[in-house]
Amino acid sequence: MEDDIKRWTAKRKTALILDIIQGKTTVAEASRAYDLAPSEIEEWVEEGKKGMENALRTKPLEVKEQYERQLRELQEAYGEAMLELRARKKLSQLLGNEDDK
Repeated sequence: MEDDIKRWTAKRKTALILDIIQGKTTVAEASRAYDLAPSEIEEWVEEGKKGMENALRTKPLEVKEQYERQLRELQEAYGEAMLELRARKKLSQLLGNEDDK
């Protein structure tokens, strides 16, 4: 009998909430499938939405840091590419001058 009882862990709640938000299921369907009160599931969905909104509000610094890191990486790659182009140009000039001798 204990095998039939499934605990509502945070991971399971999150999966169900995401399914409802993404339109894969409805509160009514989830209520029937898991024998839960619709009001309880609606509370979970509201808590989930609030959590997502809070996460979006608190993440701008992380987004800024990620953007700046990517920008630095691009600048470094550009700088390396420019150095390589200059080195190749210089090498071709040196090789070109040796052919003239």
